[in-house]
Amino acid sequence: MFAYLKGTFVLKTPTVVHIDVHGVGYEVQVTLTTYSKIQHATEGVLLTHLLVREDAHILYGFYDKQEKDVFLHLLSVSGVGASTARMMLSSLQAEEVVRVWQNLL
Repeated sequence: MFAYLKGTFVLKTPTVVHIDVHGVGYEVQVTLTTYSKIQHATEGVLLTHLLVREDAHILYGFYDKQEKDVFLHLLSVSGVGASTARMMLSSLQAEEVVRVWQNLL
């Protein structure tokens, strides 16, 4: 639904970012990798994925396309949910996850 958000970072923590987009504040779940790339920025763009669950709508944000693509690929694996995928991408770079994945095949 949302391809990206471009705006002012109002709050940044290692797991959550609040981004103001023309007066509307979005809460976005991020990986530690994304946080480390935006922690000193006051404005920026986050690529997004909206996860709709029965009990919540959760917006995930990524610094670059590769990280978002790996996140979406991880979600397609049976037993891997959004929290696990986000933890994996907080511990490893997207390139490392791809390399591990290729070695398993």
